[in-house]
Amino acid sequence: MAKVDRMKLGSQGLEVSIQGLGCMGMSSFYGPPKPEPDMISLIHHAIETGVTLLDTSDLYGPHTNELLLGKALEGGVREKVELATKFGVKLGKGKGEICGDPAYVRTACEDSLKRLGIDCIDLYYQHRELKKLVEEGKIKYIGLSEASASTIRRAHAVHPITAVQLEWSLWSRDAEEEIVPTCRELGIGIVAYSPLGSGFFSSGSKLVENFSPDDVRRFLPRFKPENVEHNKIIFERVNELAAKKGCTPSQLALAWVHHQGKDVCPIPGTTKIENFNQNIGALSIKLTPEEMAELESLAEAVKGDRSMENAPTWKNSDTPPLSS
Repeated sequence: MAKVDRMKLGSQGLEVSIQGLGCMGMSSFYGPPKPEPDMISLIHHAIETGVTLLDTSDLYGPHTNELLLGKALEGGVREKVELATKFGVKLGKGKGEICGDPAYVRTACEDSLKRLGIDCIDLYYQHRELKKLVEEGKIKYIGLSEASASTIRRAHAVHPITAVQLEWSLWSRDAEEEIVPTCRELGIGIVAYSPLGSGFFSSGSKLVENFSPDDVRRFLPRFKPENVEHNKIIFERVNELAAKKGCTPSQLALAWVHHQGKDVCPIPGTTKIENFNQNIGALSIKLTPEEMAELESLAEAVKGDRSMENAPTWKNSDTPPLSS
C-alpha cells in the first residue's frame, strides 16, 4: 500500500495526511467499546500507511478514547502524528452542558493533555478563542467544530483559526452555502467528519439492521424506519455507479469528498483494518464533473435531518459577539 500524501491544513503552518482517522467509534456512540489491543493495532496500522491526523475528543467515552490514544502513542509514536481533540461539553448529572468559560477551558485542556500523555495538543477544537493556551505552548493550532460563519469570523479576528470541523458527505451538504466559502476566504482548512454518512454509504440499510441498543445512530432521523426505506434507494444507486467504477460505494462516496478541494481533509472512522484499507483506496479514484453531478443529484433526495432535534450543530450553536 502506497504512503498517503500530505497537505497543508489552513494557512498557519499545520501539515497533516490528506485523510485522517476518526477515533470516536472505537470507544463510544456507535455501540460498545471495541477491544483495546485491536484498536491500538488499527491506529498503528494507520500511522504506518501515512494517516497521521488522529481525531478524538474528551467527550468520547467520556474520556476513554483519549486514554486509548494515549496508550497507542507510547514508545515514540507521538512524534509521528498530528493529534486533534475537542472540548466544550461539560458533563454532569447525566447530561452535557455547552461551556466555554476560561477556567473550564484550561481544566479541559490540561485534563486532555494528561489522558493523552502529551505536552502539547496539535489541533484543539472548540467554539471560542484559545489564544492564551497557544501562547503557553499547550496547544499549537486552534480549530472550531460545528461553528457558524459569523462565529468563525469573530474567532478568526481574535486568533487565526487553522481548521473548521464540519459534517460533509454526499447527503450532508448544508455547510456548502456559507461555512465552506467563509473558510476559504479566510484561509482556514476544512476537516470533514462523517464523510461516509455515519456508515450509510458503506452498507446502506443493512447498517440499521445491525445497530446495537446503545448505538446513537438509532436516534438519527435519517435512520428512522420511515426514512430508511426511501434512503436505501439512494445507496442502491450509488452502489450501481460504484460497480461501474470498479470500487465500493463507500470508496465512491469518500472520493466525492476528496474531490471537493485540496483544503479538505476527511476523517472517516472505522474499527477494522480491512475497512481502513478500503477507505485508503478511495484516494486513487478519479471522478469526472459528470460523475460528481450524478452523485449529487442522487443524494439531494435524502429524507430526514442529519442530526437529532436541538443537537448542537452550527445552525443552533452560534455564539453572541463579545461585549466591548
